[in-house]
Amino acid sequence: MPHTIALVGGTGPEGRGLATRFALAGHRVVIGSRDAARGEAGAAEVLAGLGARTHGPVSGSDNTTAVADADLVVIVVPYAAHRATLEGLRDAVAGKIVIDAVVPVVFDRGPRPVEVADGSATEEAAAILSGSRVIGAFHNLAAEVLLDPDAHVGADVFVTGADADAKQAVMALAGEIAGVRGVDAGPLRFSRFVEQITILIIGINGRYKAHTGIRVVGLDTHGHA
Repeated sequence: MPHTIALVGGTGPEGRGLATRFALAGHRVVIGSRDAARGEAGAAEVLAGLGARTHGPVSGSDNTTAVADADLVVIVVPYAAHRATLEGLRDAVAGKIVIDAVVPVVFDRGPRPVEVADGSATEEAAAILSGSRVIGAFHNLAAEVLLDPDAHVGADVFVTGADADAKQAVMALAGEIAGVRGVDAGPLRFSRFVEQITILIIGINGRYKAHTGIRVVGLDTHGHA
């Protein structure tokens, strides 16, 4: 059954890239922004990139409207806007699966990690959104690859969280992106390692002018629960 997926702060390359892939998988996607017009413009860009391919519906709105009917909410805002955005949406996302894909990073002659009091952006999200089912995922996929509907992604997505059913739902969603596999990366406290390795990848991609991803080899995920 298709999901309705809201991408909070989804007008940037990563948000639009995930929107592209979720729409190709047949889901209904709503791109949110602080400004409804920006959300609508982001949706128009995604639709233009999808062209004549078969896909689920894509629309844009403000963040609050975007999450209203969604059963899955993906947070893709810059880290500087993370806390304020989540505090503003706390009631609107209560009871929903919230996937935090935010990386605490600043750019100063290359990517540099930002210290997070809660340990990671995902743990910070879980503390703020105590009434939601918070999962960490989709940090480490290259936006440039996601945005090209014909590009093979060929990467794993590390999924962290405490809610087993929510984690399985997110791993299944990751697996619907062609060439992607969801990998159970453990509890929320391991989210910091996923976020930090993403910063490492950003640095590698910058040095090599590449769009790399992570693939765990020697892993049998059949029957994993």
